[in-house]
Amino acid sequence: MRTSSEVKTLQNADNQKIIRHEDFVAGISKGMAILDCFGPERQRLNTSIAAEKTGMTRAATRRHLLTLEYLGYLESDGHFYYLSPKVLKFSGAYLSGSQLAKICQPLLNLLTHQTSLIYSVMVLDGFEAITIARSASHQQTERINPYGLHLGNRLPAHATSAGKILLAYLEMGEQQQWLDKYPLKRLTRYTCTDNSEFMELLNHIREQDWCYSGEEHELGVHALAVPVYNAKGNVIAALNIVSPTMRTTREYLVQQILPLLLDTMRELRQVL
Repeated sequence: MRTSSEVKTLQNADNQKIIRHEDFVAGISKGMAILDCFGPERQRLNTSIAAEKTGMTRAATRRHLLTLEYLGYLESDGHFYYLSPKVLKFSGAYLSGSQLAKICQPLLNLLTHQTSLIYSVMVLDGFEAITIARSASHQQTERINPYGLHLGNRLPAHATSAGKILLAYLEMGEQQQWLDKYPLKRLTRYTCTDNSEFMELLNHIREQDWCYSGEEHELGVHALAVPVYNAKGNVIAALNIVSPTMRTTREYLVQQILPLLLDTMRELRQVL
């Protein structure tokens, strides 16, 4: 019988979860690694590209791709593989079962009714912030891309108002680990790419309890975000508003919209 000190464990670098080595199913991990390769910039993959991205051999990658195609999660044209609609089953199940999204949705709709602007609730996943609830004015005709465009939208956290809110409320050690793992990438001339400046910015955001982001991810688009607290005082999400710079000014967002966001933040804290 092995003692606890002899039990081999694995730790996930992203969420710090620990699992016993004997409980870890490598096949599932490799299959998910294949699915993780797909994204907005990589919508179609062949065996060679998938093998390079996952670090698996071409033979093993081919088997996993064929298995995922057989199960219906991938489709193929004979040369490249791409995601099938079946993968949406998981996002749909999450969104329909998420209490956070359900509670936030009516308040997002109210904000949109009051201002005819786009609002979203986002959570942190690795280096990205993900939209789990959103609203948009039916009269909105300007193209807003990529902010708040659809549920499940993923944006680089360091260059977005919601992402920086979520990073600001991590412990300092967690922030440093995040920066070590995800180097700051320049997306526009306004993106902060200096680690020291970024850490100072996160500290300032935490002190003021809101964040403005101007054209850091996409030119012509700016945003404002506040944290979403639960009843225990923990930040579990970010609430943000997104607008074209040609439609609203920074002063308008801070003077007119920020008070609405802060009121909604306090209302959410009472029910979460």
